[in-house]
Amino acid sequence: MFTGIIKAKGTITALEARGGDVRLSVSSAGLPWGDYDLGESIAVNGVCLTAVALRDDGFDTDVSVETLDVTALGALAAGSRVNLEPAISLGERLGGHLVSGHVDCKGVVSSRTSDARSIRLAIEIPEEYSRYVSRKGSVCVDGVSLTINEVSGNHFELNIIPHTAEVTIIDRYAVGTVVNIEVDLLARYIERLISKDDGDISLDFLKAHGYA
Repeated sequence: MFTGIIKAKGTITALEARGGDVRLSVSSAGLPWGDYDLGESIAVNGVCLTAVALRDDGFDTDVSVETLDVTALGALAAGSRVNLEPAISLGERLGGHLVSGHVDCKGVVSSRTSDARSIRLAIEIPEEYSRYVSRKGSVCVDGVSLTINEVSGNHFELNIIPHTAEVTIIDRYAVGTVVNIEVDLLARYIERLISKDDGDISLDFLKAHGYA
């Protein structure tokens, strides 16, 4: 599990095709890689990946065909900047929201404007995922835990404060940038509860108990 609080930015130093899969090499001076073990889970732009090799300045990880299809990792190239977050340990502060690292869909930045010192972004997602986003709800964009300001159809808006822009790759976003989207886990569980035809769980029940 992750929190959506980015610990460091990294750079893709190599991509090696391996029988349809891809091995990524990531370099980053922002984390003590010698403290981690092989098999460590590391979120790269919000995608949970496994470290198969560790170096003083980074790590290697394998990306499957399925992950390349579902996420925006397939568009990375040598020199691409990425957000990094190692998996959390029990007892750590949960500064963002619970994130699984299992990307639901790809989104596209549809607008970028200045809002005082912040950046105002609008992101378009596939229509079938729009039911999982709501005003003031949480969403994970390229591994970053963010609060949704507004929702209109299959677009949602975000306000990126200067600190977030500085410590993540969001400052490089432009109209047309493709990003990884993970919707809030609670939204998925609530949908599952409501869809169960057992007569005990309803939307009114969830509202009465503070879940919707």
